[in-house]
Amino acid sequence: MANPLNPLIVQSDKSVLLEVDNERYEDARDSLARFAELVKSPEYVHTYRITPLSLWNAAAMGMTPNEVISALEEFAKYPIPSNIAREIVDYMSRYGQISLYKEDLDLVLICEDEDLAEEIWAHKKIQEFIIERIDEVTFRVDESKRGFLKHALIEIGHPVEDVAGYVEGEHLPFEMRDTTLERKHWGLRDYQKDAVAIFYAGGGERGGSGVVVLPCGAGKTMVGIGVMNELQTSTLILCPNVIAVRQWIAELLDKTTLTPEQIGEYTGDEKVIRPVTVATYQILTFRRSREGEFEHFKLFEARNWGLIIYDEVHLLPAPVFRVTAVIQATRRLGLTATLVREDEREEDVFSLIGPKRFDMPWKMLEDQGWIATAICYEIRLELPDNMRRQYAVAEDRKKYRIAAENPRKIEIIKQILEHHKEDNVLVIGMYLDQLKEITQEVDAPLITGKTPNDERQRLYEAFRLGKVKTLIVSKVANFALDLPDANVAIQVSGTFGSRQEEAQRLGRILRPKSDGSFARFYSLVTKDTRDMDFAAKRQLFLTEQGYQYVIASDDEEIWLRPPESFFN
Repeated sequence: MANPLNPLIVQSDKSVLLEVDNERYEDARDSLARFAELVKSPEYVHTYRITPLSLWNAAAMGMTPNEVISALEEFAKYPIPSNIAREIVDYMSRYGQISLYKEDLDLVLICEDEDLAEEIWAHKKIQEFIIERIDEVTFRVDESKRGFLKHALIEIGHPVEDVAGYVEGEHLPFEMRDTTLERKHWGLRDYQKDAVAIFYAGGGERGGSGVVVLPCGAGKTMVGIGVMNELQTSTLILCPNVIAVRQWIAELLDKTTLTPEQIGEYTGDEKVIRPVTVATYQILTFRRSREGEFEHFKLFEARNWGLIIYDEVHLLPAPVFRVTAVIQATRRLGLTATLVREDEREEDVFSLIGPKRFDMPWKMLEDQGWIATAICYEIRLELPDNMRRQYAVAEDRKKYRIAAENPRKIEIIKQILEHHKEDNVLVIGMYLDQLKEITQEVDAPLITGKTPNDERQRLYEAFRLGKVKTLIVSKVANFALDLPDANVAIQVSGTFGSRQEEAQRLGRILRPKSDGSFARFYSLVTKDTRDMDFAAKRQLFLTEQGYQYVIASDDEEIWLRPPESFFN
């Protein structure tokens, strides 16, 4: 109950303030993460917001309103405003009030009571998906519009529990190996088994669609393979890039008895459709003109798929959302490190892919040794005097680029690289001119979107083998890079405060290290500029996950201090 020594202040507008300098801070943060969204995280007080979507995701994972209210009360400094408990009960109880069922050959929408049915019946946008009203609480709806109906209903504040079932797809028998092709023992970790079991739900209608949230390096691909093994059905896997496609194929061949003849790559390089087909989002959204059709959407109908896996589901392009709305009878698994979307279309993920089914805090996996212990540094630099006038008169977007390309960053990179010359370092940025200059100054290879796939693979392999100790990489390195020995990242510029990008970049160095050493993530930021504003937004993700975040000026040479000194 309320205690002035507690760290939380719950406010009537559903915002929650969390004191960082409080001995119960970490417990309160981990509890809040289950049902609230982090909005901002300055040094001393972090702000969370309880939203309908955050509560519906909590409900979908099995939390009750009483559990949410009790969690708030456990950590609250003052009594909780009376409206908060009522709104939590109201919003969470909406999940399950409307359900989609299959009755014989019909798809029916069933409401909990007649008042709710009347409210839905009154919405013109909903009526276009209804074929007829069967009785006071039941509607027969257009099966081909199953996804569009769910999306329309969540837009008016009513999430649908979809238990209408799925097509089984073509049968695809295979087994998971006990040992890999290199004779290493292999099996799903306990939390991966839990994620698979919750998604699969015994093969029934209450599972089969939704999102599993796990950190980069925690084995989201293994969860996908585990789900495939449970379902034994033809599977379409969608990935953010060609490198990710080939990593999926390599893992499937290494961890299962599937053969190369059963797995097809569908990318710009080759287009082979097989019982398991792995494709890129780019090829699916390719069209010859802005008005042209998406000619590769035919892939969704090329076989009787029993499962579609959306890797990095937070990157799902809008056109793929639209086609996903049509294929709601196919099981759908989304995999991601963060549900945050920069286009704020999280509701689309909820209604069209499914609710969050499983979430494992990064720090918990770190404590168990499954991912490396990481420390994050923000190093703030002054803008050179001769660039201040240029910055002052520039338009907003140009301001960020000027600040991000601060030439003083190169000197700091050199100092950090000198300190970490025995480590495996990724230098990551978004502006090619800046990255080319860094490449020349530190004599390290550069990988960009224009680097041919064969050359990328050669450089990645050289990095894995220790022949190359430093790689300069553009945004292509944000996703699906398997570089397990990388233990230091230096971020010189990012995408305008993208939390999802921060998740991916940190994830590049989170594979556990054989010597148990820390992973270090440096962000170089120009002081008192747009660069610092965007860094504050990116910091949200790191704080949300509980990482130690240290802010220092460049003259402090913070990279010389042992990471242990920053922990209590």
